Amino acid sequence: MDGPKRIAIVLFQLGGPDSQAAVEPFLYRLFCDPDIINFPGAFLARKPLAKLISTTRSKIVRQYYAEIGGGSPIRRLTEQQAGALQDELRPYISARTIVAMRYWYPDSQQAIAALESAPYDELVLLPLYPHYSFATTGSSLKEWNRLYKPQVPVHVIDHFYDHPDYIAAIVDRVNGVLQELPNPDEVHLLFSAHGLPMKLVEKGDPYPKQIQETVQLVRELGAWPNPHALCFQSRVGPQKWLQPSLPDTIEKLARSGIKRVLVIPVSFLTEHIETLHEINMEAREQAESLGISEFHMMPALNDSPLLIRALADLVLRSVGKRNGVSSIAS
Repeated sequence: MDGPKRIAIVLFQLGGPDSQAAVEPFLYRLFCDPDIINFPGAFLARKPLAKLISTTRSKIVRQYYAEIGGGSPIRRLTEQQAGALQDELRPYISARTIVAMRYWYPDSQQAIAALESAPYDELVLLPLYPHYSFATTGSSLKEWNRLYKPQVPVHVIDHFYDHPDYIAAIVDRVNGVLQELPNPDEVHLLFSAHGLPMKLVEKGDPYPKQIQETVQLVRELGAWPNPHALCFQSRVGPQKWLQPSLPDTIEKLARSGIKRVLVIPVSFLTEHIETLHEINMEAREQAESLGISEFHMMPALNDSPLLIRALADLVLRSVGKRNGVSSIAS
């Protein structure tokens, strides 16, 4: 074949309802996932249970989305990341990026149609979850592999929680907030990651350990003297989840006399309901009601140049075009 190899890159994300009407069907699709709802006999009860949960939760969840503008920005922001990644790769390879959302649109079927609309020689599967979990990366790849069997070499990137440019991107965002504050050394750094049911952790899910390693690497590179804590958010249902929770941690900090807090979302690559509402509205309201006078949130990475550089490095290494760990480390 003449010319450079044509590389197709599929970027996976959770997805989110893009309108008020989309909230209930989005929740239904989410809770129909066997990697989310799984217990003995779940194959019989999963769909009725998903229908019950989506119906009962949709009213309050629609209100949450109304308060952040009517819908999730995750598709728009992910497509911006995809465009920036394609531009970043242009000097090195012939690349085309495609977005696949796990629970909303464009879903995997639509991504497959987009993929097959033009020829390609190799395929890179890149879930936009820095930390591997059965419920995120595992679920997205499982669904993709169920639907599609390509006849070309496939490269899978299933984590990048310790990539130097990803770590540097978080540090850059944190520094951007701290430099605007009058006494930055006095701010308590509260790292917040999406929660995970303990039953998945007990099955060997590597997510909690990878989160802890990310926090350690960020603190080492940032070299801040500030006190810090790690917590988990977004718990759903009565089962046990990773602890401590975001609300419990905020209450503990307030009781210990902490007045200034910066929440650092470490497992979210874009703004969405968990950052814009759960942290920036719910947690902020709780903190202020408990006497925390200054509450700040680190903006999500979105299309941070450092993040895009990390993703490009991952793609280039996966197709054999780069040997170094990252442009920062080399």
